[in-house]
Parts: sequence; C-alpha cells; structure tokens
Amino acid sequence: MTQGSPVLDRSSKTSFNFSDRDFHFIVKFIGEHAGIVMSDAKRDLIYGRLAPRLRKLQLTNFSDYCNILKSGDREEIELFTNALTTNLTSFFREQHHFDFLQKELIPALVKNKTSRTLRVWSAGCSTGEEPYSIAMAVSEVLPAGWDFRLLATDLDSNVVNTAAQGIYKQERVEGMKKPLLKRWFHRGTGSNEGMVKVRPELKKFISFKQLNLLSNWPMKGSFDFIFCRNVVIYFDKSTQAVLFDRFAQQLDPSGHLFIGHSETLNNVSDRFSLIGNTIYHRAT
Repeated sequence: MTQGSPVLDRSSKTSFNFSDRDFHFIVKFIGEHAGIVMSDAKRDLIYGRLAPRLRKLQLTNFSDYCNILKSGDREEIELFTNALTTNLTSFFREQHHFDFLQKELIPALVKNKTSRTLRVWSAGCSTGEEPYSIAMAVSEVLPAGWDFRLLATDLDSNVVNTAAQGIYKQERVEGMKKPLLKRWFHRGTGSNEGMVKVRPELKKFISFKQLNLLSNWPMKGSFDFIFCRNVVIYFDKSTQAVLFDRFAQQLDPSGHLFIGHSETLNNVSDRFSLIGNTIYHRAT
C-alpha cells in the first residue's frame, strides 16, 4: 500500500497525513458500520468532513484517528458517522407523495381500517422536515378521534436532536401555504426574528429516535406506511435487498413504501408492487 501525500487543510493552514491505507480503512469502516458505500472519488470529501475531528483531538495524521475507531470508542464512532452522513432535505419535498397521502391513501385507510389507529415511520428523517411534512399532511385530512403516531429516525444523532427541537430559519418554510404556516408554526420575535418553531400541536404526533437501519430494530407492531427516501442510494444492492425485505416485514400487509426520486426497487426486491411515482404497495 502506498503512502498518500499530506493534504492541505485550508481552513486551518495545516495538513494531515492521509495515506491510502487510512482512506481504504475509513471506506471499509463506514461501509460495515452504516452501510454507506463511498468510492475513490469521495477521498477529498472524507478528508474535509473528518479534518475537524482530527483538530479537535489534536492529532496530526489519519492513522492515529483510524486507531481510535479500531479501538471501538463508541462516542467517536458516532461523531465519525455523523460527519460522513449527508443530510439534505426540505419541507414537502417531492410533493406528489403528500398529494397521494391526502387524496388516496389516508381516505382509503379511514374507510377500510378496522381500528382507528395510524402508525407511520420516517426512516432517515434528517433534520425533521420530512416527518413534520407528513404530520401536517395527515393532520389536514385525518378525521378527529384517530390515534396517529409517527416514528422519525436517523443514523445521525445530531440531526435527530435538531429535528426534535423543530426550529428553522424562516427561509426554510418559504413557499409553504400560509394556512399551514399559521396553523403549525410560531414565528420568532425579538432575538428570534427570522426563525420559526413547530407548534406543540404538531410535535405531539412524532417521536424522534437515533437508529442505524442496519442494526436491530426495537419497534413492535406494524406500520401503515413508511417513508425511506434518498437513504438507500448510499447502500450497495445486496444491502438494499435486505433492507427492503425488512421494511416489508415491518409493514402492515396492505402497507405502502415511499422512496426517493433517484431510487428504485427494480431488480432489488420483489416484496413490493409499484403503484405510482416512487410509491410502492406491499405485495408479499
């Protein structure tokens, strides 16, 4: 294995030794720990994301950092995973999913379910925009008297904490319909001007938890539908197949799965039938 050249960390005018051995260890480690596949093209990204950790730990090279990961330091492994996890989301992203919820799925569940309970999972909730969007969409059409609960999970504990706080810059909700803003958000004043905060009336439906999708799932019971969007693109095909099989097992027999616009179950899983644009119905 050849020794890589030191890489200049422009933000601090320093450089950290980052060998090929270090790079390949990190790629393997994040793959085994979180199922995330990172190619050779991600070398600069890995360096940039992890350099702050080396500075914090007062290290001079990635080899020493890799040794910390090898030692099984749980806190550092969590910080390492957080640093390499990409979180990009927005309110009502992929609007057609929420249109389907309100116009077709929720009315069908209200008509056909024998119990007045609704259980939903946002798997890969990032900073919370997705689960809050789901909760708003459902709340607008679900009749009174229904027991609605939404589980929101993510691998990155930092974004889970951000999501649970429910505080966003005003620009994050620009474009949202004004009645929704008025009903579900507080506008910040004074030192909080330019910010919005999710109202308790919406938060009460959601439980935020840190969860690695590749680990054991503690949930009991089944979900009526699951959102797992723009998550599996980081996994290889074999890992995707296992994950979709587990989703099928976790869904009600008539449950639905929503995935991201760049994802597909074609040639990956036969547990679902495509019924719309990245909307699937459990088949087996």
